[in-house]
Amino acid sequence: MSSMPRIAFFSSQHPRAAEALAEMSARYGNYNRSEAEVLVALGGDGFMLHMLHENSDPHLPVFGMHLGEVGFLMNRYSAEGLPERIARAAQFWLAPLQMRVETVSGENFSALAFNEVALLRQTNQAAHIRILVNGTERVERLVADGVLLATAAGSTAYNLSAHGPILPLGTEALALTPISPFRPRRWRGAVLPAAVEVRFEVLNGDHRPVSATADYDEVRDIVAVDVRQHPQLRHLLLFDPEHALDERILREQFL
Repeated sequence: MSSMPRIAFFSSQHPRAAEALAEMSARYGNYNRSEAEVLVALGGDGFMLHMLHENSDPHLPVFGMHLGEVGFLMNRYSAEGLPERIARAAQFWLAPLQMRVETVSGENFSALAFNEVALLRQTNQAAHIRILVNGTERVERLVADGVLLATAAGSTAYNLSAHGPILPLGTEALALTPISPFRPRRWRGAVLPAAVEVRFEVLNGDHRPVSATADYDEVRDIVAVDVRQHPQLRHLLLFDPEHALDERILREQFL
């Protein structure tokens, strides 16, 4: 990458992000995505997820700057010295989860998740879900509000609020976490190798409907969900060395 990289800026609808877009474009120019060497996302974590989903070239690095509500995946915002920050940034390859869903009506859908795949009850009745890991039944019947499978990057998001473990980067692991579980009462989830395949089967789905969500893509009235880490796809994120994602995950465990 050149000392003055070709940058494509993108902003969320947050007012501060829109102002920053104008300032950064005036200072550094703003290339088309097809001409850019690096993408810069101005906003919060939700916008960063949107950028990753929309980025057709996963090898094109993305440098995020926090101008939204939540900024765990973002660097601090400053208009000064951006080329230098990009040049010395730490790199992190993020592998998404691949979700395949079958619905009650027999339709099939697929989606990617950089944070988590979550199954949630759709009514006031608890979901009943069977869980298999690499084809072996591990939970015969989970009675809960739902269950999720989170990446290391997503382990500090919904997974953390559901009392799941925080996963330091480099562990090649996923967090399997029940959401408000009732039975089995003592089961609090599991840490799984990243290479596993997890299957969720909805029991009594006609009377206890369940939805499945991969980040922000939702499918309702499901009967089964298969999840695994995508075998080839990796996206490149850039972080200021002093604010690298692995350090943030470490700090989060002591709050």
